[in-house]
Amino acid sequence: MTTSPRSLASTLFPVGLLLIAMASIQSGASLAKSMFPIVGAQGTTALRLIFASVIMLLLLRPWRAKLTAKSLRTVIVYGMALGGMNFLFYMSLRSVPLGIAVALEFTGPLAVAIYASRRAVDFLWIVLAIIGLLLLIPMGEASSGIDLLGAGYALGAGVCWALYILYGQKAGNDNGVQTAALGVMIAALFVAPIGIVHAGSALLTPALIPVAIGVAILSTALPYTLEMVALTRLPARTFGTLMSIEPAFGAVSGLLFLHEHLSIAQWLAITCIILASVGATVTMRSESKPLVPAD
Repeated sequence: MTTSPRSLASTLFPVGLLLIAMASIQSGASLAKSMFPIVGAQGTTALRLIFASVIMLLLLRPWRAKLTAKSLRTVIVYGMALGGMNFLFYMSLRSVPLGIAVALEFTGPLAVAIYASRRAVDFLWIVLAIIGLLLLIPMGEASSGIDLLGAGYALGAGVCWALYILYGQKAGNDNGVQTAALGVMIAALFVAPIGIVHAGSALLTPALIPVAIGVAILSTALPYTLEMVALTRLPARTFGTLMSIEPAFGAVSGLLFLHEHLSIAQWLAITCIILASVGATVTMRSESKPLVPAD
């Protein structure tokens, strides 16, 4: 039985959105690191989410979303998870290389993929992703160079990422991309006080504003809108496994923008992760239904 062009397009469309979102968010992370000397990771996160919430408020008009008491609770958890994920990830970047931080953060979506798996072939892709993850994380003598607090922040971001995936699906099922705008606004309200207390008036530095807007677009407004669309068209298992390619984007962005060079083992890790993502896409169940019908 051949796959119809419409069916193939409906499968590739959300996958393509995820690839664009991941490239955007990792490029934005590299740009954001240039703000750390002035406002710190806390202030950078606050500026990113504040500007992103304004952009998404204007573009997506979230006030049109239809919320019940149950869906509002889901959106609040989604927004807080999004804010925590951003904040903890940037805190980890103060002392952990971008590629390694993303690899540690990936334990969140990987856990979602493992929990949601039901077929033997799914575990093949998960095993490949785990191998890649282990190769990305320095072992033995090299591990002494990894800051434990920074690694802990990255792992905490992974927990928030898992919650973001699970609650993002539920929230997106009700209001689609408008949920992304609501989530970012809640995340901004959650994180902004921390950034304001830490950075104070430095947040108003004029030279930071264009950079902060760029980070907001690349790291939040664009990728989270695209991810919300993808979340509502892919099952949690597939979304979580496909996100395994995120460390590869992080490592490449670190190399291109932050001059963080990779070892042969780390490039091998990227290959394993890409194979896991491709395998998960190719073997996606044709009967798996998205949470909402594709447009």
